[in-house]
Amino acid sequence: MAAFEEGVPCWVDAMLPDLAAGKRFYGELFDWSFEEGEKEYGYYTQAFHDGRNVAALAPKPDGRMPTVWNVYLATADAAATVAKIREVGGQIIMDPTEVGGFGTMAMAVDPGGAVFGLWQGGSHTGFEKRGRPGSYAWTDVYTRDAKRVDQFYETVFGYTTRGVDTGDGTEFAVWSPPGRPAGMDGAVLGRGVIDSRFQAEMPAHFLVYFAVADCDGTAGATTRLGGRVILDPEDTPYGRIAVLVDNQGANFAVIDLSRASR
Repeated sequence: MAAFEEGVPCWVDAMLPDLAAGKRFYGELFDWSFEEGEKEYGYYTQAFHDGRNVAALAPKPDGRMPTVWNVYLATADAAATVAKIREVGGQIIMDPTEVGGFGTMAMAVDPGGAVFGLWQGGSHTGFEKRGRPGSYAWTDVYTRDAKRVDQFYETVFGYTTRGVDTGDGTEFAVWSPPGRPAGMDGAVLGRGVIDSRFQAEMPAHFLVYFAVADCDGTAGATTRLGGRVILDPEDTPYGRIAVLVDNQGANFAVIDLSRASR
């Protein structure tokens, strides 16, 4: 598989307190199968849909770490990208680290406080399947400092920022990598604003979306499997979406792309 373009989301993983419980939850919810994680790599366990890798689950090495879905942005040179992040006001919480021959990873925090990963692919370049039911679909980042965060990602990854009409007056924009059209046609990430609609203590964060064939059915299955629904299924111009929490506290979203009206 060809390497992903610079700045394009290429992988997601969830850090969970109970790996076995995570496998049961997501295995039933998304029809995922799993490989056996190796002790050498912290029992990092890849998930597959129809035989192609779509995500990974891993046990948290430290119980104080948040239970979250992480998104990784592709880079051809993790060390150079880390240097640029530091130059423009971001922080590095994990320096570039080689993961066998699979690739090189790093973890960073943008100026608004949202955590994201970098992945310089080796033998593992990223998703083998995306944009179809059972696989990754999209990511939004939510922040309280939209202007500064837009400028940060524009500088680090060369994104073009374009505002999007949400129809309800809320501020939203999308980011497109160099060489792609500005706006939704070329976008790879969305950027929302944490405003009065959110809880006061809500931290800046990335929200990962998975494609599903039945948004309402997936929301119902989430509660049956011990998770929760944060945002009930609703129609948007881009598909029917719901925001959910798994049975261990990790937030994620689902979208039925077949219901898009745009």
